Amino acid sequence: MSKETRGQKHGGRGPMGGGMGMGMPVQKAKNFKGTLKRLIGYMAPRKYQLIAVLITAILSTVFSIVSPKIMGNATTKLFEGLMGKLNHVPGASIDFTYIGDILLILAGLYIVSAAFSYLQQYIMAGVSQKIVFDMRAQVNDKLARLPLKYFDGRTHGEILSRVTNDIDNISTTLQQSLTQLITSIITIIGVIVMMLTISPLLTLITVITLPLSFLVTIMIAKRSQVYFAGQQKSLGELNGHVEEMYTGHRIVKAFGREEKSLAKFEEINEGLYRSGWRAQFISGIIMPLMSFITNIGYVLVCVVGGVLVTKKSIEIGDIQAFIQYARQFGQPIAQTANIANIIQSTIASAERVFEVLDEEEEVPEVAKPTLVNEPKGIVKFEHVKFGYKADEVLIEDMNIDVLPGQTIAIVGPTGAGKTTLINLLMRFYEINDGKITIDGVDIREMKRGDLRGMFGMVLQDTWLFNGTIRDNIAYGREGASEHEIIRAAKAAHADFFIRTLPDGYNTVLNEEASNISQGQKQLLTIARAILADPAILILDEATSSVDTRTEVYIQRAMKELMNGRTSFVIAHRLSTIRDADLILVMNHGTVIEQGNHDELIAQGGFYADLYNSQFTGKALEPEVG
Repeated sequence: MSKETRGQKHGGRGPMGGGMGMGMPVQKAKNFKGTLKRLIGYMAPRKYQLIAVLITAILSTVFSIVSPKIMGNATTKLFEGLMGKLNHVPGASIDFTYIGDILLILAGLYIVSAAFSYLQQYIMAGVSQKIVFDMRAQVNDKLARLPLKYFDGRTHGEILSRVTNDIDNISTTLQQSLTQLITSIITIIGVIVMMLTISPLLTLITVITLPLSFLVTIMIAKRSQVYFAGQQKSLGELNGHVEEMYTGHRIVKAFGREEKSLAKFEEINEGLYRSGWRAQFISGIIMPLMSFITNIGYVLVCVVGGVLVTKKSIEIGDIQAFIQYARQFGQPIAQTANIANIIQSTIASAERVFEVLDEEEEVPEVAKPTLVNEPKGIVKFEHVKFGYKADEVLIEDMNIDVLPGQTIAIVGPTGAGKTTLINLLMRFYEINDGKITIDGVDIREMKRGDLRGMFGMVLQDTWLFNGTIRDNIAYGREGASEHEIIRAAKAAHADFFIRTLPDGYNTVLNEEASNISQGQKQLLTIARAILADPAILILDEATSSVDTRTEVYIQRAMKELMNGRTSFVIAHRLSTIRDADLILVMNHGTVIEQGNHDELIAQGGFYADLYNSQFTGKALEPEVG
C-alpha cells in the first residue's frame, strides 16, 4: 500500500477538519445511473414512509415560505398608521389589534412548520437506519460466504472501509442530505412563486444575479480543485510518513535517522501547508464574492422597489417580504449544489458496497452433506490439481496417503506450497481437479463447518482476542466446563503461569495480548486446541520466537496434543521434525520427495541439501519458510 493511500485512509478532509468544501475533488461512481437505481431499490419497500417525508417536507416549507408575505402585511399596516399620524390624518392610528393577530398567526405558522420539520426528520431517521441496517446485514452475510481468496487479495483496511465508512456515508446522506435536498428544491420553487406574486420585475432582477454567482463559483472552484488535490496527496504522504516513523520508532532511533526523518516530515508538511493554504484561501473567496453579488442584487431590489412604492405599484410590506425571499433564494441553491456533490460521493460509496455484494461466493454446500461421526484421521490427496489463477497451475498432480495418528511434516523453501496444501485440506480454496478425502469421504461432500470442526490449529502467529484467559481457552469448544478448561491448560503446561497472574484465569488480555509473553500466548493456543479435542491437527512450528526454557514447555505441550492424532506440521527448523512418520518435501507446488528423515537423508536429494544447509549455514536454496 502506498503512503498516499494509507494516509487517505486516515481521513479525506482538509487540514481544517471540516466537511467537503467548494472545489474539493468529489469521488465519482463508475456507473451512476445503475447504482442510483439499485440504491432506490432499497427505498422501495418503505415508499409510504418516503411519501410521508415528502408531504411533511412540503407542508413544513410552505408554512415557512408564506410567513414573510404575512409579516409584510403587518409592516404595511404599521407603516400606513404611522404615516397617517405623521400627516395628521383625522382618526389615523396604528392598528395594534390587527398587527397582534398577524403575529399570533405567524407564531402558529412557525410552530406548525417546526412540528412538520421534526416529523419529517423523525420518519427519515427511521427509514435511513432501517435501509442501512438491511445493507449492513447483507454485507455481513456476504462476507461470511466469500472465499478466502477474496480476503487474501485485499487489505483489511479496504474491506473495513467498505463495511464501515461507505455505509456510514450512505446513512448520513439518506438521513440528512436527502431531506435537505427535498426541502431546498421545494423552497426554491415556493420562493419563486411568492416573489412572482409580489413583483415579476423584482423577481427578474433577483434571478439575473444568479448566473453571475454561478459563473464566479465555477471559475474559483476549478482553480481551488487543483490545490485540494495537491493537499490530499500531501496529507496522504504526511500520514504515511508519520505512520512509518511511529511503527518503526525503535529502528529510527537505533540507526540514528531522527534528523533525516524530521527533515522529511518538514518537507512534506511544508508542501501540505502551501497547497492547503492556497486551497482554503481560494475556496474561501467564494462566499465573499457571492455575498458581494447578492448585495448588488439587494441594492437593485431596494432601488426599484422604492420607485414602485412611490408609484403605489406595491406596498412597502411587500418590499420587506421580497427582500426576505431574496435572502432565502440563494441559500437553497447553494445547498442544492453542495448536496449534489455529496450525493455523487454517496453513490460512489454505494457502488463500492455493491461490489462486495456482487463478489463471487464460495461453492454452495451439497444438498445432502455426509457427516463423519467419529473421524479417524485417514487423509488422502488423489491426483489433486490446483492454481490460485486458472491459467497458472501451482499443484499439478499431488498424491498423499496419511494413516490415522501419523505425524506428517511439510517442508520446503518459501513459496513451495506448504500453506497452500493446508488451505486445500481445510477447503479454504477449491481444487481444480482430483479429490481430497478424510476417512474415505470427499471433503466436498461435507459441510464446511463439519469439515473444519475436525481440525485443530496452532499457528506461528498466535491469535487471542480481548477477553479473559478463561474465555480464550474456552473458544476451542462451545459449552466447555471450568474443569475441562483447567484440565486443557494443565495438559498444555499453561496452568502454572496462569495461576501466577494476579487474576489467574480471570486475567483480561488486552487487544494485542501484549500483557503476556509470546511463549505464554502460544501455550494458551495449544490449550485451546487440546480443549477442542480435534481428530486432525495442523501445526505451524510455534517455537521460533521464544526462549529455550519456554520452547521446552511448548514442545512438551505439542507432544501431548499430537498424541494419537493425525498431525500436519509445517516445519521451518528441520531439526524439530526428525521423528515425523512422513516428511513431504515440496518445491514449486509439487511433492518432490517423501519418506522419513533417515530415508530422505540417505537419498541425498533436495531434503538432504536443505537439512545440511541449516546446520552448516550454507544457503543452498532460498530460505525455508
